[in-house]
Amino acid sequence: MSTTPSAQFSLTIRVQIADQPGMLGRVASAIGEAGATIGAVDLVALENGRTVRDITAISGDQADWQRITAAIDGVDGAHVLETTDRTFQLHLGGKIEQHNKSPLRTRDDLSMAYTPGVARVCMAIHDDPDKAFQYTIKRNTVAVVSDGSAVLGLGDIGPAAAMPVMEGKAVLFKEFAGVDAFPICLDTQDPDEIVAIVKAIAPTFGGINLEDISAPRCFEIEDRLQAALEIPVFHDDQHGTAVVTLAALMNAAKLTDRRLDELRVLVVGLGAAGVAVTKILQAAGVHDIIGCDSRGAVHTDRADYRDGSMNAIKRWYAETTNPDRRDGRPADVIDGADLFVGLSGARVLPREALARMRKDAIVFAMANPTPEVTPEEAAPYVRIMATGRSDYPNQINNVLAFPGIFRGALDVRAGRITEAMKTAAARAIAGIVADDELREDYIVPSVFNRDVAPAVAAAVAAEARRGGEAHAGNEVGYASGAALHVA
Repeated sequence: MSTTPSAQFSLTIRVQIADQPGMLGRVASAIGEAGATIGAVDLVALENGRTVRDITAISGDQADWQRITAAIDGVDGAHVLETTDRTFQLHLGGKIEQHNKSPLRTRDDLSMAYTPGVARVCMAIHDDPDKAFQYTIKRNTVAVVSDGSAVLGLGDIGPAAAMPVMEGKAVLFKEFAGVDAFPICLDTQDPDEIVAIVKAIAPTFGGINLEDISAPRCFEIEDRLQAALEIPVFHDDQHGTAVVTLAALMNAAKLTDRRLDELRVLVVGLGAAGVAVTKILQAAGVHDIIGCDSRGAVHTDRADYRDGSMNAIKRWYAETTNPDRRDGRPADVIDGADLFVGLSGARVLPREALARMRKDAIVFAMANPTPEVTPEEAAPYVRIMATGRSDYPNQINNVLAFPGIFRGALDVRAGRITEAMKTAAARAIAGIVADDELREDYIVPSVFNRDVAPAVAAAVAAEARRGGEAHAGNEVGYASGAALHVA
């Protein structure tokens, strides 16, 4: 029996109940005793001395549902008519749809939106391809591209099964930054084919968000697309995680009176996110980093480095971190660390090992759904704790980063998203938490804080201009809705 109810396991239960005093209370008590909490209760019908009600029950696991419905049926005078999985209901028919911006009510409307008027716009773009950013969806549209090889905590589930996640990403883009995003799941895991396909569809989009592509292929694919395209290419599993991690660290360091260049950091999990977090920490001034993969600490004396079997990304990692070549499992190399960053799997770190970190230790345990060490286990040893989960304080969530990053890049027609732009985004996220609000359980803003995306967008746009990445003289200014004119 689960003890933590979650909205993802919420069930709408249609119940027929005898219309007698106290009956609804008895049903509610039965649901509570079965381990669920009650949300909405709606009256559907009242007839023949019975009421029909829709009751939302929230449990901790799908396995709880049979026990909940059995408990209701066990109440004399109550009977379950049907149940609806609310999460599946939300996904019914997909989570996004297309809407026309301009109505078609008259022949004049049609002649401007389509033939013959559309031909004038087509030829304007033909004569000046740059005008596609003004007169097509390109100015505000991002492709969310995946091959389904590394989906959330699910792994290689393929492109069709990855679609709900990519649709969800599109929902977040629109909700938080007004960016139109479209999910594109590819039935290939061949880097050459993925690069070729994305290059071929790029004329439609103002940016490419790569998603849930397994390492190490994701590094090659992103690098090749960045070199080939003149629009931003951003692998969110790498850089979104890295940006929010840096933001959280900036505030944690401020709260514990540390300097980034004095930190000792242990990173566990060296996939896409672990490598990107390491790179952004290095760019921010962190020098003393040890990384551990499934074989332990990475360094240049390790056997797979010396025999040449270590892949290129890990070789880079061995050569740029852990200069003392400390060896062993995470618990063996955690001594003296200021910060633990977990991007690996459930419970990979014994709680007792945290005692060997420095005073006022900082732990970012981001494995989902079960972190490397839980906040309850870490509490006696650490001062600041963050996870990737929404049911604990300090959630390190990519949604704080990617909508605003793309909003800012699109607004200034940036051709790429640089390391400096990512660092600017991290500073903007950190800056949402005012100094007088900063505390151990509040080092990053809520994902629902509507100030985040505009602040990130402004910071990214400003850095793009400063760094010469903005498309000079042709900024879109999407948010302003300014009228545009074909010369």
